[in-house]
Amino acid sequence: MTSTVRMTGDPAEFKVIAFPFLQGDPVLNSMLISNVQGRIDGLMYDPAPPVFLSVHDDDRVVGVVICTALRGVLLGDLAEDLIPVVLPALAESVPDAKYIEGTTTVAEPFAARYADQLGRQLTDDRVTRLHRLADFVPQHADGSPRRATEDDVDDVARMIAGFGEDTSGRLGVEEEQRWARGRIGAGQLWLWENDGRTVCMAGQHGPVFGADRIGPVYTPPADRGHGYGSALTAYLTRRILDGGNQACLYTDLANPTSNKIYARIGYRPVTDFVRYRFS
Repeated sequence: MTSTVRMTGDPAEFKVIAFPFLQGDPVLNSMLISNVQGRIDGLMYDPAPPVFLSVHDDDRVVGVVICTALRGVLLGDLAEDLIPVVLPALAESVPDAKYIEGTTTVAEPFAARYADQLGRQLTDDRVTRLHRLADFVPQHADGSPRRATEDDVDDVARMIAGFGEDTSGRLGVEEEQRWARGRIGAGQLWLWENDGRTVCMAGQHGPVFGADRIGPVYTPPADRGHGYGSALTAYLTRRILDGGNQACLYTDLANPTSNKIYARIGYRPVTDFVRYRFS
């Protein structure tokens, strides 16, 4: 059987093609699903047109990849033996990707072959771990949660800037404001308040195919060590469970504190994702 590649720049068209395939493992594919849905909902801004790629055996989807200007190449549920099928099309349509990210089993060989074909240098940039809730353990802290409102745009923009500085880099002032307004408007952001101050922020993406991902979670440095992030994450986890959905989230393996915090709530590792950066 010969595999074929189809490409589109329309996230709504790609959703129709790819989401039935991604539904097979909504936790593993949660990042890719939210990136597509976020563009359909107008929550994500692309300075250059995105590329959405699907691999087909006859009429059956067997793999997916997306590429955006800010995030680079995000490998979805892609078997390693499909790399030779995807690579030529991707190298031709996206020869200047900044990053390639995927599970460790497929991202490493894919990035190496992409770099070799285009004569580019790469380095491993970041490793994250996907977690799924196993057994929920409530967490508590002084203060209480509330959903973010339009009055919180500036505070949220500052916190997503801080999150970027701690992780993969800032979006830029204009895009941070846009991100804050969009996520608040969609009802996806929650805050933890103590003594009238906002001390933590967390996102809840909303359920898709029975899975709901939490993130980003950010506590400003001056407010860390009081359990605010744990309490807010646990609160959102409880909301997800009450809605009858699976809870999942990502952690940065370079941050052992966050990995311990989420383990206490009851999250357990699913798999690791690695991001490669091209010079």
